[in-house]
Amino acid sequence: MKKIQELDQSTINQIAAGEVVERPASVVKELLENAIDAGSTMISVEIEDGGLSLIRITDNGMGIDPGDIRIAFKRHTTSKIRTAVDLLSVSSLGFRGEALSSIAAVCQVELITKTAENLTGYRYKIEGGKETLFEEIGAPEGTTFIVKNIFFNTPARRKFLKTAQTEAGYVSDIVEKIALSHPEISISFKSNRQLKIHTAGNGNLKDVIYNVYGREITGNVIEINQENDFMKMTGYIGKAIISKGNRTFENYFINGRYIKSNILSKAIEAGYKFILMQHKYPFTVLNFEINPEYLDVNVHPSKMELRFRKGESIYPWVEECINNALIEKPNIIDVELEKIKEIQDEIKYVPEPFEINRQHIEEAKALSVNSQSNIGSTNYQTPDHVLGDLPEHLDVGEDNNYKANTDRVAVTPKNNMVQQQITEVYDDFLSEVAKPKHRIIGQVFKTYWIIEYEDKMYIIDQHAAHEKVMFESLMKKFHEKNISTQFINPPIILSLSMNEAALLEKYMGHFKEIGFEIEHFGGQDYAVRGVPSDLYSLDSEEVLMEIIDNLSNENTKLVADSITDKIASMSCKAAVKGNSNMSFNEADALITQLLALENPYNCPHGRPTIISMSKYELEKKFKRII
Repeated sequence: MKKIQELDQSTINQIAAGEVVERPASVVKELLENAIDAGSTMISVEIEDGGLSLIRITDNGMGIDPGDIRIAFKRHTTSKIRTAVDLLSVSSLGFRGEALSSIAAVCQVELITKTAENLTGYRYKIEGGKETLFEEIGAPEGTTFIVKNIFFNTPARRKFLKTAQTEAGYVSDIVEKIALSHPEISISFKSNRQLKIHTAGNGNLKDVIYNVYGREITGNVIEINQENDFMKMTGYIGKAIISKGNRTFENYFINGRYIKSNILSKAIEAGYKFILMQHKYPFTVLNFEINPEYLDVNVHPSKMELRFRKGESIYPWVEECINNALIEKPNIIDVELEKIKEIQDEIKYVPEPFEINRQHIEEAKALSVNSQSNIGSTNYQTPDHVLGDLPEHLDVGEDNNYKANTDRVAVTPKNNMVQQQITEVYDDFLSEVAKPKHRIIGQVFKTYWIIEYEDKMYIIDQHAAHEKVMFESLMKKFHEKNISTQFINPPIILSLSMNEAALLEKYMGHFKEIGFEIEHFGGQDYAVRGVPSDLYSLDSEEVLMEIIDNLSNENTKLVADSITDKIASMSCKAAVKGNSNMSFNEADALITQLLALENPYNCPHGRPTIISMSKYELEKKFKRII
């Protein structure tokens, strides 16, 4: 065993720095919080090369007294607390006393500061934890930090940083959250000398939301202002129309501090559960004011996590407040318990089960679920004959009873025994020979079509069937690169965040390959001048934003195939919905298209398109056969 020895101070500082400084965004966060704690009303943030080469943060706060400058860069030095007891009531953003020492340990740092009491300012330089300059200079009141060459003395850690554009996105995200949590402070952010964010500092949170997220988001938010005995919740929550495919737009703050909390996140999402589809997440900018005695924020060096007292009371209260703000409750007449029982007795009935090839249908459903584990390995095969779209007026209505999971597509393997059984049941019905013998009886519930053929009754789900037809057609076009573009005028203007714009630029070539024509429109706005023709009937902006949301997930396979599969799956939204009228001719055209497919038995999400009931089974139900 090697001999144990004490590490030198430089190595200790670099190891400790790793707990606080992970990337340029970490530096920006710590320095911004210090500027806010200094009473600043104006703060500017500038970076170059994503903050890898330069970070400059200037504020008009109280400054640092010259006698405190050297002390401020030592470990565990702070003006916020004196003893451990003070941690129970600390309300400032920075208090651990590790930020400046950690930054100085792995960066080249220059400080320029002046207090109101001093006639001149001071400049202090420290590199890798070693002081190189301390001098008196002329300077305005406030503080400027200039941080250069992050991890210059730890190149191994620098290798783990991402591209300058990606790192700039992380910095932008931090600045946005600080600006949202402090609308009373004017904050500006420049990246490579281009102004990205500028807030007025007038205390109006809605103005900040506009500056950060743009007009569309701001026009679809609801103000919320609620409080109880131990906490207060204020801010804005988004309507369902601006929901996202990930949690990047969930912003919530505790006493002005951006944090992460499973309790709050789950409570907020629970408040939306009745209005958002699966895999959709809300837009929120909420500030929770909580008595510090109910919090423990000193659990992680980044101060991003906390623990609650009264956690069991917070969850239901937040959920109820969110839900009440979103849903306008109708005027409900109270009914006495005796009356309720009378009503229940009047409407009580026992429906007969609709037993239709039960074994085949249930096995098909199970197969669809199980086959999702093989997604990505199945080869899509489309027959040569794929007919065109159904009439345009079919693309109406809303299927409120079905929420498709567009992130996953199940394809039934051809050589499965259950699939062969289903094929045997339906092959005759879908054959070219059988088609002239079909007798379309009609539509029920504006969703299902009943067709009589020989001694069986077949029921087709118009939405699932049209989904399947469109999916196969689009997948064929995507794989054959036979995509056409429909140009639109005026163009759709997308207002993106810095991260979203970076993703769009990175994969712009892929978007063009699948039929989108997009060009930079200035700032973080992009003009969509053309969309894939097959998606023309959809909300193209929603399609694009969902694709970008999907790409922002770092676990996603970021290749062209993942984008095309996403679009093909989402294009199912263009299918005729349930609860929509169809003519007999349109239903006949749909059946013709469906029978042309190699696997017409399930929609892209695994639901059956066709079920059947034999004449024998029907007669048994009516007791014609005992």
